[in-house]
Parts: sequence; C-alpha cells; structure tokens
Amino acid sequence: MNHLRNTRLRLALLAPAAAAILAGQGATNAPKVTTPKAAFGFNVGDDYRLVNYSQLESYWKRLAAESDRIKLVEIGLTAEGRHQWMAIVSSSANLKNLAHYQEVSRKLAHAEGLSEDQARTLAHEGKAVVWIDGGLHATENAGSQQLIEMVYQMLSRTDPETMRLLNHDIMLFVPANPDGLELVANWYMRHPDEKQRTLNQLPRLYQKYAGRGRQGRRRARVTDGAGSEFQGRAPRDLQVSVQWIVLQECPVDGAEVVKLQVPGF
Repeated sequence: MNHLRNTRLRLALLAPAAAAILAGQGATNAPKVTTPKAAFGFNVGDDYRLVNYSQLESYWKRLAAESDRIKLVEIGLTAEGRHQWMAIVSSSANLKNLAHYQEVSRKLAHAEGLSEDQARTLAHEGKAVVWIDGGLHATENAGSQQLIEMVYQMLSRTDPETMRLLNHDIMLFVPANPDGLELVANWYMRHPDEKQRTLNQLPRLYQKYAGRGRQGRRRARVTDGAGSEFQGRAPRDLQVSVQWIVLQECPVDGAEVVKLQVPGF
C-alpha cells in the first residue's frame, strides 16, 4: 500500500516537469512565423474586419522571409497594375527542387514520348500540384480571406496531417482578383464605426473581367478611355494551364468547388 502511495506521489511530482519538457520541445519545433493577428491587429474572420490586398501582399512577403515552407512568385500585373502574387507552399525539401517537380508535372500532362513504365516512374516521383484561389467575386469575402489563414496554418503547424500535405503536395495559393479585394475591403473598412460597415453601394464594379470566353476560360477584357476593348488571358490562367498544368483546381468562389483539368483547357 505504501509502495503504491509513493509511486503515485512520484508521478504527481514528475508530471509538471514532464509537461514543461514537452511544452519546451513543442515550442522549439514549432515554426516561428507572424500570426495574422500580430500583422493586422485582428484574426482572419473576426466580425467587422477585412484584410485588403496591400495588407495581404505585405504579410505574405513577411512570411516568405520567416519560413522555408513558402516561395512567392509574381505571376503578372492586374488590370489596374498591381503585382499579382502566387504563394507556393510545400516542404522545404520540395521547394528546393521546385523546377524538377514542375517539369515532372509538364511531362506527365503532355505524355509525349513516354512509355507506360516511364510515366509510372514519374507519377511515383512527382508531387500532387493543387491550385487554391479565392476572391474572384470580390464581395464574397470568405474566398480571399481564407487564403491568408490557410497559408498561415500551413506554415505554422507541425501536426502529422499538415506535414503529410507539405511532403506530398505542392500548393499554389493565388488571390484571384487583387483589384477587387483592394476596392471591396477598403470600401467596407472606411467607416470608423464598425457597426456602420457595409458592402452596399460600391463606387464601381469590382473587376474589369466580363465573364467567361470560349471553352469556359476566363478572359481579361480591359476597356481604355476611348471605349476600345483589349482581350487577353488573365495571369492566373497562364499559371493553371501553361506554367504548372494543374490537374486539380480548387476555386473557393461560386458553385465550382473542385475542377479537374487536362492540358489545353
């Protein structure tokens, strides 16, 4: 009886020390990156708060300087001349071999001159390339805001599921409509009284894109002062169907939740 009592006492005394050791190990292993709240003064998704594109851009640049799980790539200019960024998120090892995995993706997509055995070898060697964008319809706020939170979570977490995703996938996060995000967020946040904030009566349309063109591909339609219209691919489309040839696209806005594509889309 005394033996059991002494054993319980020793365990009770050791428990706080063990907890402290484990907590210290967790703090050491967890990546130290700036939280959204530290960057913006509020959590993503807080009531009466929106992050605009300028803030998103600055935050992602800060994360890229702090973490080896992210690489920022400029994919072009928006209709209003903003730099459109793509956050490539994966493990540090994958990012160091990014050009190789991009080439594997292209070879498998085109499948030119590949035997079945070669294709299977490349499939085993490559990584799943997943495109996640949001904010095309700028007044549907969750799309753009979730990109900020999702990137932060993937850079800061160390649980097995997050590590599995980082090791096996290459995730491409893209704000689909930077111009619209800047307009809508600034318009919403303009009132000092948060209870007066609203998306009603936007001063203009939140983008210069006029729907979808041939084969469902979104085309950028820009009108100059004289009323002449110019048409060309949006930067995000070039990344999806040319640079990376993404086979799984996950837009957040609208009814299309997951879209499977093949080259030439």
